[in-house]
Amino acid sequence: MENGVYASLDIGTTSIKVIVAEVLNGQMNVIGVGSERSKGLNKGMIVDIEETSNAITLAVKQAEEKSGLKIEELIVGIPAQGVQIIPCNGYIQVEQSHEEINDQDVEKVIRETCLNSVPTDKEVISVMIEEFLVDGFDEIKDPRGMVGERLEVYGTVLAVPKSIVHNIKKCVQLSGYSIKDLIIQPQAMAQLVLSEDERQFGTIQIDIGGGQTTVSAIHDHQLKFVHVEQQGGEFVTKDISMVLNTSIQNAENLKRDVGYAFANHVADDQFVHVDVVGQQDPIKVKESYISEIIEARLEQIFEVLKNKLDKIDALSLPGKVKLTGGAAAIPGIRELAEDIFEVQVDVYIPDFMGVRYPSFTNAISLVYYEGQLDGIQKLINQISLSDIRSNSKELSHSSSKSVNHHNSKQDETYVKSAETQKGPSFTEKVKSFFSTFFD
Repeated sequence: MENGVYASLDIGTTSIKVIVAEVLNGQMNVIGVGSERSKGLNKGMIVDIEETSNAITLAVKQAEEKSGLKIEELIVGIPAQGVQIIPCNGYIQVEQSHEEINDQDVEKVIRETCLNSVPTDKEVISVMIEEFLVDGFDEIKDPRGMVGERLEVYGTVLAVPKSIVHNIKKCVQLSGYSIKDLIIQPQAMAQLVLSEDERQFGTIQIDIGGGQTTVSAIHDHQLKFVHVEQQGGEFVTKDISMVLNTSIQNAENLKRDVGYAFANHVADDQFVHVDVVGQQDPIKVKESYISEIIEARLEQIFEVLKNKLDKIDALSLPGKVKLTGGAAAIPGIRELAEDIFEVQVDVYIPDFMGVRYPSFTNAISLVYYEGQLDGIQKLINQISLSDIRSNSKELSHSSSKSVNHHNSKQDETYVKSAETQKGPSFTEKVKSFFSTFFD
């Protein structure tokens, strides 16, 4: 990890979190935390820019006070709602073959083969590079400094609706901060939550937030599948409130204090007193009954996710399931998830001083991901970010080098012809997951 201080912003349905972390000699330490109740979001989406902006300001101020640092720029998480995963490939012809490939060449091939391959209503957030090729030599991670006549790229574009990006940008700007980077949340989470082998061989991530639950599949270090279910921990609280006729705050306290996600594991002789609307005296309720309410909602969420995962056979991935997010703190949720998914489930809890709660996973993963970026990925991220800032897809460099661009349907033919040049390594990669997740 690169030494430095990083500040992240996680805009969630129930709370807005800011993490300030310092990386020194490969170790990351959280030195400041801010958390403010969300008032301008619904189901993970911004519905009130002013309210959200005010909450961001308050959360940042808290993190500044605790860290003793002034925050000017933020690494901002982008929710997976509406994410489109688009494979891309193409090449540019380098006319000045005696000159080394530089940043401008990389930018040109990325712009012409990846950034211009997305629908006009989408904004490119990230380009995940599988490999570069220089004159047919493959498996190159960073082509800069090499000499060649032809520069190719194989990768995957992550794009989201422009409205989502605009609203997030507007809220951050109104709060008085600049954006250092924009990162799709499941992409960042994988870097923190999963091991090297789990990212390589394939693992499912489930993030149960307040207003929505995001399931994603990671394979070959890349995001291959995402689905967002518009239910989360907040729905569990509302169910308790509605069934028991108690306030939302009481319901939240019950969920946290006596809640259990697997009702069969709760003793039937344990009771709790609950304040009920319209009654002077509290009523006595079995804790097992509260657990039944919690289990019913979580079971519904997991069943929907299982149906989505079964369609792409993702539950057969070797890494099985990693569960995190605020609702992952409910006792018994791992056992319930294993009962439904019928595979091993592990609950991830961040292991950083002061934030050892699964509700902070997203915020921590953003700073962790940014610290792990290598030079070529930083360059590519800045190319995407500069396009977002200018809202323009025009190529910024001269057209002195010829460019060949392929749309997604043309790419299918191009991949076949490229296989002959590249050998079986790329063929195996294509067969393994492009065929599964992009059908």
